Amino acid sequence: MNELRFVRLGFGADSVDYQEAWDEQRRVHAARFADEVPDTCLLLEHPPVYTAGRRTAPEERPLDGTPVVDVDRGGKITWHGPGQLVGYPIQKLPRPVDVVAHLRRLEDAMIAVCAEFGVETSRVEGRAGVWVLGDAKNAKDAAEERPKLGGLSLDFDPRVNDSEFDPRLNGPEYAPSNAGQRREDRKICAMGIRVAKGVTMHGFALNVNPDTSNFDKIIPCGIRDAGVTSLSYELGREVTIDEVLPVVERHLRDVLENAALAPRVVERATA
Repeated sequence: MNELRFVRLGFGADSVDYQEAWDEQRRVHAARFADEVPDTCLLLEHPPVYTAGRRTAPEERPLDGTPVVDVDRGGKITWHGPGQLVGYPIQKLPRPVDVVAHLRRLEDAMIAVCAEFGVETSRVEGRAGVWVLGDAKNAKDAAEERPKLGGLSLDFDPRVNDSEFDPRLNGPEYAPSNAGQRREDRKICAMGIRVAKGVTMHGFALNVNPDTSNFDKIIPCGIRDAGVTSLSYELGREVTIDEVLPVVERHLRDVLENAALAPRVVERATA
């Protein structure tokens, strides 16, 4: 069993500035590498901030020039802010590190958290994080079956045939925050990680009760044909960070402490 400690850095009025939390991540990361501390998960809320991973394209950033913090994690652009529970598991893994296996463990824990609250979630092939799956099989079906928004009904969905389609320029019926009304796939927990010297950084952001319209300024995670959601939206009631926090800790502990950690299998070419 791998010991995992939790550090609650700050929530609500005591939410933690992104740069401050990033500095603390690096401090704990160095201590974990030196075996001065056990595996540690920092848990917190951030004040509103957009962060861009290394794969973020220029056209995915806010069109109005809203500041974005560029970070060293994987993935693309996202938003952090009130109502979102952020977790940074800092864990030493055997080398060569199996990054995908670490990501899958985090997804397993968050899927279990959502299930405990009565929200069925899943993975989506090729897309990191945890998702509430839509009712429609594809964007074309969604365009035909979605309910009317604001008295409007779409006869077709331009996203089906236009890879350059920008939902930010085409009204609320395409906004990521309205994906639930369109019955499309919607992300409830975003993930982006980094591994340095065999120790993980960054992690997950679980939407508990945020204002998801903050995602409408960007192309969240670079995905144009899906959206975002929260536990509160899916359940139709207010869910709080205080309510979710112990559940997240319990499932992370169960998954990460009991994981059979193994190095990534490296296939070597035969002569």
